Amino acid sequence: MELGIVLRKMRRRGGFSQEKMAEKMHMSRSNISKLESGKLDVRARDLINWARQTDAQDMLVALVMNVDVATVADVLTQLTDVATIFLGGFAW
Repeated sequence: MELGIVLRKMRRRGGFSQEKMAEKMHMSRSNISKLESGKLDVRARDLINWARQTDAQDMLVALVMNVDVATVADVLTQLTDVATIFLGGFAW
């Protein structure tokens, strides 16, 4: 999966518009758009900050590990369900 597509998914999952993401990242909205469309290379520091701002570190790890992001989300949900059942409905 292309990095720009992952960035867009992370931003949207975090509930941010490009304008709000630009504020959080201290960038212009235009640069956010360019990063998401692959017209601008993302620096590692910005990628890590993007994941933190959107609370999508799991998606970043999936990207680095070359794992489908949707698969990771499904697996995490299933593991949470199993843990809840195993612990007798204990609420996290």
